[in-house]
Amino acid sequence: WVIDRYGRNDVLRFTRDMVFPIIHFPNEVIIKVHAASLNPIDLSMRSGYGATALNMKRDPLKLKSADTEFPLTLGRDVSGVVMECGLSVSYFKPGDEVWAAIPPWKQGTLSEFVVASGNEVSFKPKCLSHTEAASLPYVGLTAWSAVNQVGGLNRSNCSGKRVLILGASGGVGTFAVQLVKAWGAHVTAVCSHDASTLMKKLGADDVIDYKSGNLEEQLKTLPLFDFILDNVGGSTEKWALDLLKKWSGATYVTLVTPFLINMDKLGVADGMLQTGVTVGSKTVKHLFRGVHYRWAFFVPSGPSLDEIAELVDSGKIQPVIDQVFSFSEVPKAFLKLEGGHARGKTVIDVISKK
Repeated sequence: WVIDRYGRNDVLRFTRDMVFPIIHFPNEVIIKVHAASLNPIDLSMRSGYGATALNMKRDPLKLKSADTEFPLTLGRDVSGVVMECGLSVSYFKPGDEVWAAIPPWKQGTLSEFVVASGNEVSFKPKCLSHTEAASLPYVGLTAWSAVNQVGGLNRSNCSGKRVLILGASGGVGTFAVQLVKAWGAHVTAVCSHDASTLMKKLGADDVIDYKSGNLEEQLKTLPLFDFILDNVGGSTEKWALDLLKKWSGATYVTLVTPFLINMDKLGVADGMLQTGVTVGSKTVKHLFRGVHYRWAFFVPSGPSLDEIAELVDSGKIQPVIDQVFSFSEVPKAFLKLEGGHARGKTVIDVISKK
């Protein structure tokens, strides 16, 4: 499935004459895709969000002529089987069952084959089918980056900490709840009422329905938090930091950042500058109030996926799948995602010949 221009769902096009991918670098592998899944970034990229930054990353030296990103294949998650390995790939061999999250500047996974760097790939958890496994890499690595790399939480320091997760029933939220719970935290999940059973099942200690009355007031009645993960952004940022314990190293991490929008609007240099000024001023402002303010992004990483696979195989983290679509139903899957209010992930079964 490719797009030839940015826009709404009608830009998605099914094609049978894509060139078979080739290995350009010795550290790359070709994966036969068994399953993929959709993330909000696929909707954004279909509409052209972040194109300035991503095109710079695709072709930093401007070696190619203009408009080379099309035809563009979307999709970031893959679970499948290694077909071919570059000369310097030692960990994997053809036939290995693997999973990966492909970074947004590369051709995506809504395709029969995809090329990935060896360091982005990891062995698929043994206890999951490809369809289940495909639901986890992108959201798992996004949550991992936010909680562990940016937030500094890990299995040895998380026990007993009070963690608040805003937007807990989406892909990243359902993963983050399970991750900090596996590390022994006390988890408060904010979602809509119909997701509360799911949250309890995933181990959340308190579940708050953001639709029943004023969310800020509801949360203020609870003890203060050590860590907040914000998947929602917007007005929450104005009051959420007041819910943190002051002067105790407590951290607020948001996944909603203006980085790509700034670059689309202002161009690369000014966009980066504006983004730096914003995060800098917010960080300093909140440091004076005794709390840490951080931004987090998805980071592709095979080694982090290895750690996630371990948690999955030991039963600490399970995939949360909202709906599975066949490969012919990709546009339908996009519409489903656009409708919002998912409980977990929208997965595409690529291999079944329906």
